[in-house]
Amino acid sequence: MKNSKKKILGLIGIRSGSTGVKNKNIKKLGGRPLVGWIIKTARKSKYINKLVVSTDSKKYAEIVKKLGAEAPYLRPRGLATKNSPEIKYIKHMLQWLKNNENYVPDIVVRMMATVPFQKTEDIDKIISHILLDKKVDSSAVIAEARQHPHKALKIKKKGKSKILVSYIGNKSTEVGSALSRHIYEPAYFRANVLACKIEVINKKNSLTGNHVKFNIIPQDRAVDIDTELDFKITEYLIKNKKNT
Repeated sequence: MKNSKKKILGLIGIRSGSTGVKNKNIKKLGGRPLVGWIIKTARKSKYINKLVVSTDSKKYAEIVKKLGAEAPYLRPRGLATKNSPEIKYIKHMLQWLKNNENYVPDIVVRMMATVPFQKTEDIDKIISHILLDKKVDSSAVIAEARQHPHKALKIKKKGKSKILVSYIGNKSTEVGSALSRHIYEPAYFRANVLACKIEVINKKNSLTGNHVKFNIIPQDRAVDIDTELDFKITEYLIKNKKNT
């Protein structure tokens, strides 16, 4: 039994229809399937006491079982498209566990296979935020944005052509007038690990609620794989032991 009297569910979602990289979630990275990285990390958690994977693929299910996670059933295809809302497959899994195993967790920790350099301490930190403060609805692992969103460009139609008109966060209409990034208030993105109270999911149909705490991690631990280039960069980091 792990260090919590609470039922804490680790949930990883991996659908089989990835478009950027075919079979991305089971593609070998550093000698193991991509999903194997987050499974290994989650299994070391001192709080997570049940670890399941939601997948629509029998092949994926067999792989994650060998890696030490549960895959109790196959996710319906309608909940495994690129446009399927995340909350729906999570609630589907929770309902299945309740109906078939009489299992209802106190906290759900939603993780993704595409961020292989997560640390167990990152996950345990956000879980502890909820355990130690009754007011907290959820907590997320985040990292500072590499490119500040206020420096993003917009494309606007002008007649029959398209032109760059300005930076989204800049009142100036000049494309080259972006301010130094040091002028902007720091901006962050989720590093794809989120812990949430079960009542927030059930009552608010939300994975965050209103009171959200956070754990900031370095950008190199927040590498998120979406393309073949991302795979190559991540493989380079592994070979040079930057993150392992």
